Amino acid sequence: MVHDPGSVKAASPANTTLHFANDMETTDDPRATMNSDSVFRVRGLTKVYHMGEVSVHALRGLDLDLGAGELVVLLGASGSGKSTLLNILGGLDSASQGSVHYHDTELTAAGDAALTEYRRRHVGFVFQFYNLIPSLTARENVAIVTEIAEHPMTPEAALALVGLGDRLDHFPSQLSGGQQQRVAIARAIAKRPAVLLCDEPTGALDSKTGIQVLEAIQTVNREIGTTTAVITHNAAIGAMADRIIHLSDGAIQGVEVNEQRAEPAELHW
Repeated sequence: MVHDPGSVKAASPANTTLHFANDMETTDDPRATMNSDSVFRVRGLTKVYHMGEVSVHALRGLDLDLGAGELVVLLGASGSGKSTLLNILGGLDSASQGSVHYHDTELTAAGDAALTEYRRRHVGFVFQFYNLIPSLTARENVAIVTEIAEHPMTPEAALALVGLGDRLDHFPSQLSGGQQQRVAIARAIAKRPAVLLCDEPTGALDSKTGIQVLEAIQTVNREIGTTTAVITHNAAIGAMADRIIHLSDGAIQGVEVNEQRAEPAELHW
């Protein structure tokens, strides 16, 4: 991903310390959550990538709140801005304009050291490709995180939560694609993150295997209460969410609220 330092708002010093609170102001914006216990508040979020003389607007003044314990699907085609949004929420990318608050902390004003602390303490990531270390077992891949986290689950508990309690000592080459993705989810949630960000977690999987992965994500969301955002181009996945945020050309085109979340096993694509 192209990064243009000139397009980013000035950051605070790299040794900035983040202080996390539980309450934050809410908004009447119809595109934002009505949940008073918001975890993220996004306002006027804009991201422009400069590639030579060409400027690409990935996000265009986006407003959005995500509530505590909410499962949200960010739905859109390739190039809609959903991955850019997820990366900024996760502290992996910076904004050109606008603000992102995590509780009462403005991530868009944080320096590199503070964002590293934020990612380490509060965020779990799941990507389309599993990024497991081939020479390590499932247990050992998860232990990489638990060894540096403050109050982690045991690797065994994290793997049991995603249905892999009987695959602890299997290497990635001995696991199916869906099982490898579930190891990646176990690794992401073993540090007990407040936020789980999933970038096309079923994109490389067939529908049957993808549903198993979605069941693991749903279990984590329900059992731990992790605020969960899943980005996908697959509209069927939206039925399992509390809300579906439709993105196109870097902007929110619509928001759907599900009165009742579907079970992953009920999804078809």
